[in-house]
Amino acid sequence: MTDLHVLRVFMGPDGRGGNPLGVFLDGQAIPPPHRQGVAAELGFSETVWVDAVDDDQRAATIRIFTPGIEMPFAGHPCVGTSWLLHEAGHDVGVLRVPAGDVATRRDGELTWIRGRAAWAGDLIEPQEFPTPEDVDALEPGRLGEPGRYAWAWQDEQAGRIRVRFFPTHVGIVEDEATGLGAVVMGDMLRRPLTISQGVGSELYAQPDPSTGTVDVGGRVQLDGVLEYDAG
Repeated sequence: MTDLHVLRVFMGPDGRGGNPLGVFLDGQAIPPPHRQGVAAELGFSETVWVDAVDDDQRAATIRIFTPGIEMPFAGHPCVGTSWLLHEAGHDVGVLRVPAGDVATRRDGELTWIRGRAAWAGDLIEPQEFPTPEDVDALEPGRLGEPGRYAWAWQDEQAGRIRVRFFPTHVGIVEDEATGLGAVVMGDMLRRPLTISQGVGSELYAQPDPSTGTVDVGGRVQLDGVLEYDAG
């Protein structure tokens, strides 16, 4: 048996929303060949395995799986895992994922990570709609069909946008909150953003054009700890 921590990541200020995330802090309890099957069984949009924590270097090595594929980088798993490691007593400043090193920090109630839009590959291709109501009216496609990342301005002057993401191409009908999408949008629009996604999630993006990176932050909550039969 091993512990599975269940979090909600990118909750709104009123506590609504947040993308569920499963995290195995003892990642070695489940060998890599079995992880894709476990992620599919659990059904979270992403599940994280923490394979190593180096407190001297303030770094942790993690792997991220959707129900359909392994992700080289994803935002809500990195934000949630950083928060959880901090709560567990690890002052982590870097998460090591296959895409590269992800800087992370805490600032009040928000946990931040730093990513690059290039890490998204062709996974997210934003499609702008005229109004937030047009975005809200969209229906998900079927699993296996091309995904859709839809957005519209809620308040352009204030930098607020409405987003929905249907990553049907990676085995997810609709994502409640997408940190990778926030990285892509921050890089594309080149300005600080407040992103409303799903039923109540809120994400913050702060691009740095001088480095080509985007910081993405949000609120995290632990919903529970479950025993998982690693056998």
